[in-house]
Amino acid sequence: MHLHRVKETILFSLILLSITVTGEAQVQQPLPVTDTSSRLIRIVKAKSFRQKTIDSVQTLVTLAGDAVVNQGNTTISGDSIVVNQFTGIAEVFGNVHINDADSVHTYARYLKYIGNERIAYLQKNVKLTDGKAVLNTNELEYNLATGIAKYSKGGKVVNGTTVLTSEDALYYSDTKDIYFKQNVHLVDPKSDIVADSLRYNTLFKEAYFIAPTKIKTESGLINTSSGTYNIETGEALFLNRTSISDSTRFMSGDKIASDEKTGFIEIEGRGKLVDSTNNVTVIGDHIVIDRKKNSFLATRKPVMILYKNNDSTYITADTLFSGLRKYDSLQHIIYQETDTLNNKINSAGNQPGRLVFSLNKDSSSLHKKLADTTTGTGSEKEPATVNGQPARDSIRYFIAFHHVRIFNDSIQAVSDSLHYSTEDSTFKLFDEPVFWNNQTQVSGDTMYLYTENQKAKQLYVFNNGLVINKTKEGLFNQMGGRTINGYFTDGAIDNIRVKGTPAESVFYPQDDDSAYIGMNRSSGDVIDIFFVKKELNKIKFINDVNGTLYPLEQVPPDAKFLKKFAWLDNRRPKNKLELFE
Repeated sequence: MHLHRVKETILFSLILLSITVTGEAQVQQPLPVTDTSSRLIRIVKAKSFRQKTIDSVQTLVTLAGDAVVNQGNTTISGDSIVVNQFTGIAEVFGNVHINDADSVHTYARYLKYIGNERIAYLQKNVKLTDGKAVLNTNELEYNLATGIAKYSKGGKVVNGTTVLTSEDALYYSDTKDIYFKQNVHLVDPKSDIVADSLRYNTLFKEAYFIAPTKIKTESGLINTSSGTYNIETGEALFLNRTSISDSTRFMSGDKIASDEKTGFIEIEGRGKLVDSTNNVTVIGDHIVIDRKKNSFLATRKPVMILYKNNDSTYITADTLFSGLRKYDSLQHIIYQETDTLNNKINSAGNQPGRLVFSLNKDSSSLHKKLADTTTGTGSEKEPATVNGQPARDSIRYFIAFHHVRIFNDSIQAVSDSLHYSTEDSTFKLFDEPVFWNNQTQVSGDTMYLYTENQKAKQLYVFNNGLVINKTKEGLFNQMGGRTINGYFTDGAIDNIRVKGTPAESVFYPQDDDSAYIGMNRSSGDVIDIFFVKKELNKIKFINDVNGTLYPLEQVPPDAKFLKKFAWLDNRRPKNKLELFE
């Protein structure tokens, strides 16, 4: 044995002898370890001690009765403590308590402490607490040098009302982060989370998702693999293609920001909203949903699909909005604020945990459009019945702005803006609307299209109405007037009535062998047009009728077309795929 070690051993033995005389140690004497440069374990107190020499270099010191030792800012206590002076290893039995700088407290029935590395191995009823959360397990490894604790045979963390369980876990005392692995389960009064891996911060009560995760909340079910969710505030940001579903809706997207308190959900990148109650699907790169008001706003190439009885109508525009028109007990219309979604996003800004995506829409313009098409005074009395059915307390409506296009198998249309109501399945088209059915085109200033089971039923055109029917031979039958009323059978035009002062027509009549006999340019107060097998069959004029029949080879060039004639087939949606481009 080296001379300095002999001196230290003799000195320590004298100190222990003094303890036996007084009955309780109050000594702050270092216990020698492997060499003088190693960290020292110091005795704080004990009611009794015992020293045993193992060999020429090893001595065991046993402290009993409220035994306490420390190392730097770490204090270790227990019913009894055995210290190996040579290895710097301490074993603690019964009522183990590690106080790490008054920031982290650890309890157990047994502790093996490696003093040189400052690593604690705890067993039996292990509990670690940082003042915010309590970790419970039967076996725990705690590195006091790094502040990292881990268990691998199952454990539980309780953070207020939140309880997390897993097979494995890593705890970081400096950041208050815990990494859970294998069979992770988080339970809270407001949420239930199941995952294979999960990071959780006990200070902010925030969960970080790094693997496939299922989240059950008061609002529904969330499937994600990446993102954050604040258990306390209900604010979340999900990445990597997340989906959210409840009893009536399904939502998915590349990024989803959600706020449980406000009910707002914002989707960015390949967004999708499926509303099973109203048979509506919305697709777009930016969708904002207000769960509380049951409304949504879609931008960035949005497409809305209305489906019923295996038939679907596709609608696209620069902006799509849907909300509820509500009624009170007296059937007075109660209109909700229509630009709430936009205002909410703008006010949220880029605050952490808030909705962070930009809407990039003109709120004032949006509100004006909505007001033009849906706003009432609040004093309008609605009928007690709608289509023979009891009046409802709310009606869903849809609004589209700019570059509106509509497509289904039987009808197609374009306009600048649109309003659609589920009350009567009516499309209201504004600003130069154009409608197509087979080889018939209808245009005007404003157009109302009534549908049933996604098929056209009635068509009303107000001001500057124009009907153009293209024949197989490339000729254009035309009827123009102030208003147009069209009626459909099984989605195909059956007959049209044109009214005007006067109503005008360009018509190519045929003989019994379907040969064209000329061109008839006529006018009257009313023009009735009849179709057979989707083709124009005959025209009937009513009141103040006059006209001229020209042989085909003698038709004047300026008589071939009515005023404002324009065959707009290039604007016509040819298939539904066009709307997704």
